[in-house]
Amino acid sequence: MTALPAPVPVPDGRLERPHATLAYSTTGGRGPLAVHAHGALSSRAHERRAGLFDWTELTATHRLARYDARGHGESTGRAVPADYHYPALAADLLALCDHLSPGAPVAALGASMGAATVLWAALARPERFDRLVLAVPAVAWAAREPRRRGLLAAATLVERRGRGALDAAARMSGPPAVLAGAPQYTTGFDLPEALLPAALRAAAASDLPDPEALRDLPHPVLLLAWDTDPLHPPATARTLAAHLPDARLHVSHTLAGVRSWGRLAAAFVAEGERREGDGRGAGA
Repeated sequence: MTALPAPVPVPDGRLERPHATLAYSTTGGRGPLAVHAHGALSSRAHERRAGLFDWTELTATHRLARYDARGHGESTGRAVPADYHYPALAADLLALCDHLSPGAPVAALGASMGAATVLWAALARPERFDRLVLAVPAVAWAAREPRRRGLLAAATLVERRGRGALDAAARMSGPPAVLAGAPQYTTGFDLPEALLPAALRAAAASDLPDPEALRDLPHPVLLLAWDTDPLHPPATARTLAAHLPDARLHVSHTLAGVRSWGRLAAAFVAEGERREGDGRGAGA
């Protein structure tokens, strides 16, 4: 992927949460809010370095907020696994939405752990959101068991040998095949070593919501998946698409396809804003 352009400088904000301070930044104009939640062990800065999840095109119609999940990047946290369970992260996302857009629903975007965060938040307070974009949802449900074992083993590895051993293992495994042509993609983790075991154990204990619980979610949903990645298999996205009542699925098989996600997400989110505008015009 090509490197992302530098964002328009906006002073970073801070939101106090129980046992954490969330760091966030916003770009774009004065339109409705869209919020992006990153993946596990990543951050705003890590995604930018890796050239992933460039939602810049949304700023043509929306104010875009990106934040570091608790313990990640510039956000603080503590070494307690329960703090990083998906429903706890969803509560942080909801608090940020209330802080930045108290009077209007929000378009929510999430990648991997962030996609799970968005889904749990939408289930908890569906009125808080108008549209959802879920990128690379992780392996889930019965198929997640081998992943759980791997995450617990990774936590033990860090505890016994330090984060360098985990970094080395990640470099050996390399990126998903669909990203092989992206030389700037990096597998480093943006989480302090002291917090890594807790975050890894939390990921092992967490999962996406039960598919049956998703049947009543009212939001239009765009699902973005890539193939050749066993940690984020298209099967998860297909199961979500089958259970969410208003879902569209896009599976990319090439790097060019992944690079189109920003444009697809921007068009999808703007579509909701156009419909909102049409509704206001019809009632005038």
